[in-house]
Amino acid sequence: MEFTFTQDQMAFRDSVSRFLMTEAPPELLREIWETDAGRSPALREKIAAQGLTGLSVPEAEGGLGLGDVDWSLMTQELGYYAIPDSLVDVAYIAAGMLAALPEGHAARAQWLPRIVDGSVRIAVGHPINPLVADAHLADLLLLPHATSEGLELHAVPAAAAKVETERSIDASRRLCRVEWQAGAGTRIADAAAGQAIWDEALARGALAVAGQLVGLSQRMLDMTVDYAGQRKQFGKPIGAFQAVKHHLADVFTAIEFAKPVLYRAAAALATKDASASARVAHAKLVCGEAALLAARKGIQVHGAMGYTWEVDLQMFMKRAWALNAAWGDRAFHQERLTTALLADKAPLGPGATFH
Repeated sequence: MEFTFTQDQMAFRDSVSRFLMTEAPPELLREIWETDAGRSPALREKIAAQGLTGLSVPEAEGGLGLGDVDWSLMTQELGYYAIPDSLVDVAYIAAGMLAALPEGHAARAQWLPRIVDGSVRIAVGHPINPLVADAHLADLLLLPHATSEGLELHAVPAAAAKVETERSIDASRRLCRVEWQAGAGTRIADAAAGQAIWDEALARGALAVAGQLVGLSQRMLDMTVDYAGQRKQFGKPIGAFQAVKHHLADVFTAIEFAKPVLYRAAAALATKDASASARVAHAKLVCGEAALLAARKGIQVHGAMGYTWEVDLQMFMKRAWALNAAWGDRAFHQERLTTALLADKAPLGPGATFH
């Protein structure tokens, strides 16, 4: 079995990193945080021009047809730069939901090509999330309707929904309350097909958040290392002190232990492994722990000024805090993982990692 990424995958990751390094510097994040919408149309146009919006769209609809493992690399870069855009929700989660519809389905034919060319914003309102991210800018909302048989999938035009924005600690990730009326005209998948689509959307959403949390952890560590090398006390950089080195080493170790858990979850989801939900829950927990540790240690090294608006660390820290509760909080994923581990005949031990 091949445990490494291909040269194409690594080259793809590096090209995305170079693009975001240029187009999404901290200065741009600050500007976007202070806007009413929390999004930049100019940045979205550049993202679409790079072909990033069509990554998960099947080739038949004009996309690249990339899968979950590719996104485990992509989301780390989006997290590292705290990208102020709903790219993941549209290009990965929503695209996957629409691609799960039968070939020839009207909604699939209508919306997937528009995802590729970047002309549509789609918000996804899963029951696990009390609020819907970016619903205030969405042209289309994919929303669930609960029935006794399961969750139906509805495609709701923006004009048919009442959206009320809520404040968030992450000012570039706007959350909304959505009121709408389910009907035959908006239903694109009944409960029999819709429940499976929503289950997969939850797995992809949690996996995407886990990847971003790893990227955020690495960015906060890099910023803290840089600060520790510049800030001096007693005539020497604070990074030379043993206590500071221990803080940074703890974060580095947490990140390195989180990455293989993330990749294993992506592989399980890509191959439709029966253990995928437990693997994703594990990834969400471990990656979240790494991000919270990176934020806490970063604040300790920076001192109280790390919280202030003038220091870039606070933007990445707040994004990590906000994402940690998205697509299932810690209690939800702990329960999922516990249920899987304590199940009868649960495959445990080193030999079961790739059983």
